[in-house]
Amino acid sequence: MKKLLLHSCCGPCSTAVIERLAQDYSITVFYYNPCITDSDEYEKRKENQIKFIEELNRRKIFDETVNFVEGKYNPADYFQLTRGFENEPEGGARCTLCFKQRLEETAAYCKAENFDVFTTTLTVSPHKNYPLISQIGREMAEKYHRDFLDLDFKKKAGFQRSIELSKEYDLYRQNYCGCLYSIR
Repeated sequence: MKKLLLHSCCGPCSTAVIERLAQDYSITVFYYNPCITDSDEYEKRKENQIKFIEELNRRKIFDETVNFVEGKYNPADYFQLTRGFENEPEGGARCTLCFKQRLEETAAYCKAENFDVFTTTLTVSPHKNYPLISQIGREMAEKYHRDFLDLDFKKKAGFQRSIELSKEYDLYRQNYCGCLYSIR
């Protein structure tokens, strides 16, 4: 099986994505989210990501174990990157910078750790711009010489399935993207 690095923003978004990919890939979840600017919120989301993976592995639903790795958490990097974009609307230029930051780090880690392919759970959300995420993912794949699995995971009822699985696994579902600005 090819080794896939799955950037994940949270446990709930990863559920349906992992379910869809686990038969074809050996998956490592890469939890990298400097944009989650409240450290308690960051930890809660990380804990629920780990909780889901541990329970999934305990149930032995898939042949391969799903692994977890945490990227560097430094919200100061995010604040520096988005300085001057604080008043952008949700989905605007600030979000583009955030997508690029997370996908670039994912692609760099993918190359450094010799994964075959990378992708992101970001496209499972109906609130995220799939064409933009796709474009950034392809750019990062070219830059880091890795394959980007370019899928819109909200298709085929992916978002609805993520809600079902979140309830089944009793996962915390947040009500905002993660940055200080998205709370508004």
